[in-house]
Amino acid sequence: MAQRAQTSQSAAAARPIVLTGQVSAADTSPIAQIKRDFGPQELSLLALFVSPMADFARVVAEAHRLYPDTDVVSCTTAGEISAAGYDENKIIAVGFPMAGFATTSLMIEDIHELNPQPLIDRVALERVRLQELNQNMAYGFAFLVVDGLSLAEDALTAAISPALRDMPVFGGSAGDGTNFQRTLVALNGKVADNAAVLTLVRSAYRTHVFSLDHLVPESEKMVVTEADPDRRIVKSINAEPAAPEYARIVGKDPNQLDRFTFASHPVVVRLGGTHHVRAIQQVNDEGELVFFSAIDEGMVLTVASPQNMVKHLSRKMAELSEKGRPAHILGCDCILRRIEAEQTQTTRDLSDILSTHNVTGFSTYGEQIGPLHVNHTMSGVAIYASDE
Repeated sequence: MAQRAQTSQSAAAARPIVLTGQVSAADTSPIAQIKRDFGPQELSLLALFVSPMADFARVVAEAHRLYPDTDVVSCTTAGEISAAGYDENKIIAVGFPMAGFATTSLMIEDIHELNPQPLIDRVALERVRLQELNQNMAYGFAFLVVDGLSLAEDALTAAISPALRDMPVFGGSAGDGTNFQRTLVALNGKVADNAAVLTLVRSAYRTHVFSLDHLVPESEKMVVTEADPDRRIVKSINAEPAAPEYARIVGKDPNQLDRFTFASHPVVVRLGGTHHVRAIQQVNDEGELVFFSAIDEGMVLTVASPQNMVKHLSRKMAELSEKGRPAHILGCDCILRRIEAEQTQTTRDLSDILSTHNVTGFSTYGEQIGPLHVNHTMSGVAIYASDE
């Protein structure tokens, strides 16, 4: 049963800034319902965040058929953020009307064997072209969705970021619930894995790209002494088998390590004066730690303690509203934040905050912000109706 689409708009604005809606993943014609709810507005971009419970290829094909003149960017999720906050088994749609946005989207294939220079040149040319054709739109950002099992997000974001110059980039890695089996992205009817879709956006509305996390580094450090960087696997920490040593440091039974342990005891690495999460995905059959992000021998990791996530998110959302409340926030939220919320029984409180501040988006296997691929964060863009 389809749920009615919601419209994010400023009280002072007569027309919508961004259109948002959601339908059930089981809906037989989900995009037809979205199109009816959105109405006749022409869209520059339609972003679809699709539950792994839906038939992704069918959803993408229907979207391409019904929106043939619109860039349609899609990815699978590890959960959705709807008008009600954290949600599941939904297809989330975010529409950017042509009246306020100009966009161009690029599919980047075979990212596991990335050739950086041609990609840098391509992105730079598209950025310049979009800016020259839309000089009346003073604001801009870039949005990236990536195959979350590609193991290539770090190299990709590092390559893309310099070509974007002053256009800030954020994004998320496509998910597959908690299955970690297959993650997909799509552009204009074409479905791919080992791929990413980069969307460049010019906006008539003020925008602000952000990243937030609620983690505080502790004092005890650990050194990665043996690793397989290509597969993001840590074999030993402090010259001891990785999983038992991590369990010892965080005070847990090594035989009881699970996603809840990793969510409540993340590890961080210091880069450029700032700590960034290097989240653990799972323990493999060999007792090694599999990470969500790049890892290498010699890397010094620090266990981090979470602050109260409800208070932290409320404070950060309030900061985004200091110069006017956003009409809409598009958010990429790490699956580990959702898992932590379930563990601490704060899902409802966090959902209320997300709903109150017009946040929609999806839960990810990792987040992109600038040249970095990170974890246990929310990255996003706030879009304002006012220039103030």
